[in-house]
Amino acid sequence: MTSQPWPFPQSLMTAFMAEYDSGDIVIDPKELQEANWYRYDDLPLLPPPGTVARRLVEDTVAMCRAEYD
Repeated sequence: MTSQPWPFPQSLMTAFMAEYDSGDIVIDPKELQEANWYRYDDLPLLPPPGTVARRLVEDTVAMCRAEYD
């Protein structure tokens, strides 16, 4: 788990990793417009360096490379 300051007063962005078992992606359209699965070696545009989102992606890619490469 990690965190970063958020530009809104009294807000904090957090990041978590979890195990995925199976099933379809079901999104809440009030919160997300789109959700997809990607292979770790074929990702779309990444969040900027220094962000918690980028750190989460980089840590996940490192774990996948260690397991599958």
